[in-house]
Amino acid sequence: MTTTHGHVPARRPRRTDARLNRERLIATAQEVFAEAGPEASLNEVARRAGVGPGTLYRHFPNRSALLTAVLRDRIETLCELAETLSSSESADDALTQWLRAFLVHARLGQGLVGALMVEEPVALGLDCHRLILDAAADLLAQAQRRGTARAGLTADDLVQLVVGIALSTARSHDAEQPDRLLTLVLDATYGTPLQNE
Repeated sequence: MTTTHGHVPARRPRRTDARLNRERLIATAQEVFAEAGPEASLNEVARRAGVGPGTLYRHFPNRSALLTAVLRDRIETLCELAETLSSSESADDALTQWLRAFLVHARLGQGLVGALMVEEPVALGLDCHRLILDAAADLLAQAQRRGTARAGLTADDLVQLVVGIALSTARSHDAEQPDRLLTLVLDATYGTPLQNE
């Protein structure tokens, strides 16, 4: 007769493996979707992650579930960055670094958001937008309290401007254009020219 003690240790590694597989699948999907767009092969995601298609579908029953996980992971990373930067000595540098990271996210995430909105127009979009606005608002408020950022600016203003840059340069052949446009936004944010990083 098998004892309870024989079963408990066997379950824990399976849960750990499942968690690691999920994390690996999300990280790999980030890369594959960045290269080939949201319609990229899910079998390719599984292959690169080193798991079978069955494992992928156990974690993510459809493409929408995987896209959602990837987008949420990116949003969480942005929010964690904002929290880390909030303790920086320079509020201007913190806001600038975060807006640059947000621009990269916005440019990479356009296809993911578009694909998700077809199936989930409300559930994911509003949640992510609020998280991004909150992160931007905290960093902007710090810069405004120190008197460096323009008092009339809102987090929504900055987020909309960065999203506008991402959308307007989506098909641009000038790789430097997004950063140049963001620098103009930053110049207006602080009221004085900033040097390109």
